[in-house]
Amino acid sequence: LTVLRTTNQIRWLQTILRNVNTDHGDFVFNADRLIRLVIEEALNFLPTCNKTVITPKDQPYEGKAFLKGNCGVSIVRSGEAMEKSLRQCCRSIRIGKMLVRHPEEDPNKPAKVIYVKLPPDIAERNVLLMYPLMNSGGTIHQSIKELKKNNVPEDRITICTLFVTPYSVNRVLDDFPGVRVLTTEVNDDCALHFGERYFGTDQ
Repeated sequence: LTVLRTTNQIRWLQTILRNVNTDHGDFVFNADRLIRLVIEEALNFLPTCNKTVITPKDQPYEGKAFLKGNCGVSIVRSGEAMEKSLRQCCRSIRIGKMLVRHPEEDPNKPAKVIYVKLPPDIAERNVLLMYPLMNSGGTIHQSIKELKKNNVPEDRITICTLFVTPYSVNRVLDDFPGVRVLTTEVNDDCALHFGERYFGTDQ
């Protein structure tokens, strides 16, 4: 589990997203800012190699480059809110999708994967699994199982999220100790309204 260092800026963004009086435009703008911070941090966990380039002054510069073989997977629908930030950081990155739902007749039953579209070579890639919330952990749990079914090793999965509960983190990491969870906050009060407010369907 990696929690972004709490700064005044991050706390301010969290406050705006949790405020019931925040209008839709401000919510989306500030959600995108917080998501961008998470995605930027997630990139630090992807593998790199040394790379030497020549500067405009014809001098060598010893730098870094990302290795090929990374992708994002967004969990529909809330996870799609995180795609823009990933593409802004990695313009050509492949992004897959999953749709995971709890049965409408009994929401207490385990979630099921309804739809999956993944890069065909995902078993060889490092995966940024994007979903803003982990409340019970059920949706993420089923998504990881689907990735493992497609032969993605746990240690190549980084969960990118904004808000998680202690229960969800323990549940996911107990069952999948090799994955990494990256978030801005661990709190029993998970911002369950996020998807509705981001896409404007809470009216």
